[in-house]
Amino acid sequence: MDYLKYLRSELSHYPWLETAIAFIILILFAALANFIAKRIIVRGIRHLITKFKSPNQSIFAQHSVTQRFANIVPAIVIMNGITTIPHLPEKFISFVQMGAQAFIFLTLALTVSEVLNIFNLIYQRNPKSRNKPIKGYLQLVKLILFVVCGLMILGTFLKKDVFTLLAGFGAMAAVLMLVFQNTILSLVASVQIASYDMVRIGDWIEMPSLNADGDVIDMSLHTVTVQNFDKTFTTIPTNKLVTDTFRNWRGMSESGCRRIKRSLFLDQSSVHFMSDAEQQKLKDFLLLDQYLDAKKSEIEEFNNHLSNQSQYNQRRLTNLGTFRAYVEFYLRQHQGIAQNQTILVRQMQPTSEGLPLEIYAFTNTIAWASYEAIQSDIFDHLIAIIPEFGLRIYQALSGHDFQVLSAEQTDKT
Repeated sequence: MDYLKYLRSELSHYPWLETAIAFIILILFAALANFIAKRIIVRGIRHLITKFKSPNQSIFAQHSVTQRFANIVPAIVIMNGITTIPHLPEKFISFVQMGAQAFIFLTLALTVSEVLNIFNLIYQRNPKSRNKPIKGYLQLVKLILFVVCGLMILGTFLKKDVFTLLAGFGAMAAVLMLVFQNTILSLVASVQIASYDMVRIGDWIEMPSLNADGDVIDMSLHTVTVQNFDKTFTTIPTNKLVTDTFRNWRGMSESGCRRIKRSLFLDQSSVHFMSDAEQQKLKDFLLLDQYLDAKKSEIEEFNNHLSNQSQYNQRRLTNLGTFRAYVEFYLRQHQGIAQNQTILVRQMQPTSEGLPLEIYAFTNTIAWASYEAIQSDIFDHLIAIIPEFGLRIYQALSGHDFQVLSAEQTDKT
């Protein structure tokens, strides 16, 4: 003790040296406190958490709230220990204390933000989170938290109360409304989306106005991220989902079936009445045997009432009507078609490109590859079997057709 008193008396002759030594000692104490807090206390808490078996243990391991919270320990040591350093100006001491206090406020805000992140990750593991995502609301809480933190830091340096600052900002309310206009619109849109269950994470949405066509992978306060099928990403402002039109394919996914709506364009000049020989030929198709017999009986019964009329006024079988019946029977026996859904084979309005014969049905799977395979197999078969009915697919003349015509003209000459 005598030596310490002697050393202190000697250092009093050198104020700058005394200040420097005291400052170094304070830094060492702060470093020691930081070491104890992070290396001993935080590790002890982590080890204690590992003792509890929890499905969310990996989340706690990745996001350490205690380690972030431990950052306030050296700040507290510096804030209280700076007053013990001799020969320092009062303004410098006050500035260091205000800086340490501002650091504590920021650390607390970041700690609470980390807690909200952990809560969101835990909530996302719940299957219900796809229907009711809370990421947007948590981001709003973070925004308010950091605004309050900023006001507290500003009040610390200005030496004013937070409520006094808020009262002063009352006059700037209109300006703040303009600054946070997008945030307010996004918040209202998030509430509407959640209330009306418009979009969920995992939904397939299509929004041509913003070139979005894919799965929703993230929903935040300001944006909704869509991963398109070409593996690109489209970021949609949240309020656009309320103000603009988009298509959600969730109903298709939940029904377990997917619609086929495609037309075959037939050459109208190939449509004709069927002769008995053609009818007999088509009876070889098992799907048409019963249809032709039933249709023949129906036509004969109808024509008996018109025995005194011209033959042109009588009903006769057409190759197009027979082909429509064949397509419908074929679809009703196809294993890839959902038989409990609508099945239609209908003629559309004829155009200059031919007579559209539309197939309207649903596959019993929503898997993209399987859906395309079923659809392609059906149309492969129909296109291949059309000549058996005396029909032709309409197709504009190609270069090959012109070559054939030219060759025929050459042969004739």
